[in-house]
Amino acid sequence: MLLQENQFTEKYLKLYIATLGVLVVFGVIMVYSSSYIYAKEVFHSSSYYLIKQVGFLLVGCLIAFVVGKTKISFWLKYSFHFHCFCCGLLLLTLFPTIGLTIKGASRWVNLGVINFQPSEVVKYSLMLVSVYFFEKYDYLKINEIIKYVVAIIFPLVVLIMQPDYGSFLICLVVIIFACFMSSFKRKIFYSILGSGIFLILITLFTQPYRVKRILAFLDPWKNARTSGFQIIQSYLAFANGSFWGQGLGNSNEKLFYLPEAHNDFIFSVLAEELGFIGVFVTVILFVLLLYWGFNLVLSLSQKTFQILVSSVVFLIGFQALINMGVVLGMLPTKGLNLPFISYGGSSIVANFFGLGLMIAAANYSKKLHQQ
Repeated sequence: MLLQENQFTEKYLKLYIATLGVLVVFGVIMVYSSSYIYAKEVFHSSSYYLIKQVGFLLVGCLIAFVVGKTKISFWLKYSFHFHCFCCGLLLLTLFPTIGLTIKGASRWVNLGVINFQPSEVVKYSLMLVSVYFFEKYDYLKINEIIKYVVAIIFPLVVLIMQPDYGSFLICLVVIIFACFMSSFKRKIFYSILGSGIFLILITLFTQPYRVKRILAFLDPWKNARTSGFQIIQSYLAFANGSFWGQGLGNSNEKLFYLPEAHNDFIFSVLAEELGFIGVFVTVILFVLLLYWGFNLVLSLSQKTFQILVSSVVFLIGFQALINMGVVLGMLPTKGLNLPFISYGGSSIVANFFGLGLMIAAANYSKKLHQQ
């Protein structure tokens, strides 16, 4: 029986990685297709973003390999220290000399060669510390509980200050998911859930520009040249794509019409060039990623590792869902990319770190089965 469980763990991990590999290759193709004209115009090299994306992927694969070789218990045991380090990086975004402000948001740290977005890594450090805290809650002293609560709330406050409401939403939902999956007391959980919903509503409606963004999502044509412009261009991309698409590389919207064509709105370019078929294949790949991921979760032997791996799988799936919902006009615009498809080093490195955690958990579970 244990041998069979071991085989299932290895099988589902391989299928997950294989599906992810297809998704990554697809993403590289789309990054080049959506960016080569812009890159040629701005950086005088059509392969500028392609080369950087491949570099990010190589770094991400190395991180996944190294993390996968470590003990998963190490990351849980030192989750608080790792989280504090990541929160320190996140805090640097608020310092003018180090943090980089783009379009009114201070979300990046200038590292000279590249700009790094700490919120991408914080999603995973927050996940680790949340899983550990909620599972160990009954065994912690009051001062330790306060310490962990502060550590969990702190990055949410910084994300609001940046502001980065997309990452704030993702982090908040990840905390709630980890809490729900754990053995944490249900009464306290529902209190946290209610507080989380209240917090989301407060952050949405306390500033006029956020209300304006929501109204733009409901009726983008009312402000077609300003707040509704991006969504309308995304609609046009999907309409132009029809069933078969315009052909790879033939998108019109990427010709400086659609902002963030190679990043947040790459799914729109994909839809225009590859049509319904391309959209369908992309959605199926993400569904398979979720399917193999949660099957891997069920094959693991320890509940804590099941919660951690399911949180990683959920994070990838939830962010993909939000991104697709935004570009389809079903959700208000958020600064969130499409995992493994969109251009972006911070996201790639962070998500491959999550893959490394999954590999480490699977390897540890296999060792337990063999004993």
